[in-house]
Amino acid sequence: MSTPVVRIGGFAESEVVTVLEAACTLVGLDPADAVVLRGHTNAVYLLPAAGVVAKIARAGTSLTGVRRTVQLVQWLTTHGFPTVELLPLEQPVIVDGNAVTFWRYLPQPDHPVPAAHLAGPLRTLHELPSPPFEVRPVDTVGAIRRSIAETTALPHDDLDFLEQRLAELDAALRQVRYALAPGVLQGDPQHRNALHHQGKAVLCDWDAACFGQPELDLVTVEIHCRRFGYGSAHYRAFADRYGFDVTSWEGFPVLSGLRELRMITTNAKRASVGSPTLEEVRRRIQGLRSGRDELSWNII
Repeated sequence: MSTPVVRIGGFAESEVVTVLEAACTLVGLDPADAVVLRGHTNAVYLLPAAGVVAKIARAGTSLTGVRRTVQLVQWLTTHGFPTVELLPLEQPVIVDGNAVTFWRYLPQPDHPVPAAHLAGPLRTLHELPSPPFEVRPVDTVGAIRRSIAETTALPHDDLDFLEQRLAELDAALRQVRYALAPGVLQGDPQHRNALHHQGKAVLCDWDAACFGQPELDLVTVEIHCRRFGYGSAHYRAFADRYGFDVTSWEGFPVLSGLRELRMITTNAKRASVGSPTLEEVRRRIQGLRSGRDELSWNII
């Protein structure tokens, strides 16, 4: 029986290690004893000797998108915004068409950042002036549609359900009237995309950043509290500190439905037949079919 290929960030393990070592050589960092921190989406490594985090964009990621992320984070840093900082060197580093970025490492305790600590940074972000460069507009419906088209492991009845659900929500979205002014969005604000730092929270992982309605960021926080076991008290503390309860807003069911659909389809397009990811995706879909809004989701 052949040994399954270990994949990290869309790469075979041997490939991603080669990219990491080459990028470190280019900037003079030591990759010895590198530790994988994340590997489902991007390949994220801690470089213990350097006290640095290296992030290798998922295989096939557009270089333009990574450069856009670097530009945004550098702009946020100049505004004193609480974000994890890029190292002060020319970024991204390109190795064989793959983009690598290097970040300051912030050691973390065992417990995640509580939702309430996300409120201040998110509100500050949403109220910042528009950057002096283009930030891509939010495109939730388009992203879901593209993910469905790229999904190969789901049976046809699940794909049909997702397409029908998207059509219904897309139609409803056209009638939504927003309560907040548009601004820069983090795009995926949640407990795992924030880090403890000096008793507060700093945001990280800006790949999904875009320009649009803050309600979408707020809906994302609520979903993570409800679906991943943090509970309603976590969300209530967040809403109280932010100063707006998105669940009381009339457009909440539509944006919540779209955000959950995106969370499902983003994972569906990466799932292979027989994988734990596909099993969890199908469990989530069945939950939507049966209207189980409180069904707990497993982290993929």
